[in-house]
Amino acid sequence: MEYEIVIGLEVHAQLLTKSKMFCSCSTDYADAPPNTHVCPICLGMPGVLPVINKKAVEYTVMTALALNCTIPEYTKFDRKNYCYPDLMKGYQISQYDAPIGKQGWLTIDSNGSKKRINITRVHLEEDVAKLWHRGNSSLIDVNRSGVPLMETVSEPEISSPEEAYAYLVKLRNILRYLEVSTGNMEEGSFRCDANISLRPLGSKELLPKVEVKNVNSFKAVLQAMKHESKRQKEVLEEGGELVQETRGWVEGKGITQTQRTKEYAADYRYFPEPDLPPLAFDKAWIDEIRAKLPELPEARRDRFIAQYGLPLYDANILTNSKALADYFENCLKLMGHSKAKVISNWLLGDFSRLLNATNTEIENVKISPEHLVEMLNLVDNGTISGPAAKVVLEEMFLSGKGASNIVLEKKLNQISDTTEIRAIIKKVIADNAKAVSDYSAGKQQALTFITGQVMKTTRGRANPTLVNEVLMQELGEK
Repeated sequence: MEYEIVIGLEVHAQLLTKSKMFCSCSTDYADAPPNTHVCPICLGMPGVLPVINKKAVEYTVMTALALNCTIPEYTKFDRKNYCYPDLMKGYQISQYDAPIGKQGWLTIDSNGSKKRINITRVHLEEDVAKLWHRGNSSLIDVNRSGVPLMETVSEPEISSPEEAYAYLVKLRNILRYLEVSTGNMEEGSFRCDANISLRPLGSKELLPKVEVKNVNSFKAVLQAMKHESKRQKEVLEEGGELVQETRGWVEGKGITQTQRTKEYAADYRYFPEPDLPPLAFDKAWIDEIRAKLPELPEARRDRFIAQYGLPLYDANILTNSKALADYFENCLKLMGHSKAKVISNWLLGDFSRLLNATNTEIENVKISPEHLVEMLNLVDNGTISGPAAKVVLEEMFLSGKGASNIVLEKKLNQISDTTEIRAIIKKVIADNAKAVSDYSAGKQQALTFITGQVMKTTRGRANPTLVNEVLMQELGEK
């Protein structure tokens, strides 16, 4: 029997508020000693009263609007009861039947076409403490407990691990454009639980779903979903039965393993949080938030194509990162729209290569837009050649110095003197008799080799147009 995969995603994102969800403790705990950003409220002491963080509510409304959700007039918080060591109060303040946003959607690219993935809900809750496992013991760090946590739940409409990956990338980009979350999966501020089910091809009835947890990178999410869907198919093909459960991803082994039998909503014994009032949203306030929404990735991509004449490929990659798109447009302000493709080529080529090779975020790069534009202008006016510009770019990346200073220090000015270039070419021809013979015999590749030797001799400083012109003259005389 053939089966198709059905995936639904639950994505938790820590919100970039200064204080926690229900108390005034700082959320800036990344480098803090354990259990130092705590108070009686986030420690779950008896008798304390939580207070709602308005900024966290606003960020959740922003996200829900960006995801085309309906914002109801009324919302409330609920207690989700379960016993686990990282839950300080013995329950989590979350939302159950009245979320902040519902019935939304976003689109992804799937097999060359657009696919709409519906979103069930966007709701707000508090994060839990962090457990540190040491052998047979576990330690608890409460610094994270109470940090605002926004959950976005998709409908089970995703048909492959690749589609799920595209959905997660799109969602993270939206959160980063809104500046409501860092979206850093490796740091735990963006976490995904994948609900994976199979169903016989052509059937509408889903087999028991499995929730996969403990994935801490986009690569791991993709691998975990591929493994789990394969595992489920193998169980069925061997005559076994699937059970609804929670499984954890074991990165080192590349497998999922059982953690616990999956709880159902009734097991959590939800009931309205008695210490927090319901919230009634004023339409004018919602409209005010809607008016402040920034240009989102898809709209920005389309504008880059229409306004700057960029190919779809370039526009897609540039707008996948808000920081990269901002950098690109800052360069354009200095150089003009006519240079859009030139700037894009450098950013998506050598610039991105340096970022990837050094694992550097563009926010931390030492090359300012002013420095990059300065270098491109030096290429434009013939001061340096394209190969020399690559040398300048690498030095700027390492040192943060301006392009003109580097050109002077390394003596990279382009050689445009015909007499000097002719002398260099004559020497290269004399030193590479076989390549010259091959060219004379009709082997065009030999010409590329000879040109390369000229550029190597001049350390990329020779004017390429002049080199080609003089080289043709010299080879024509042979």
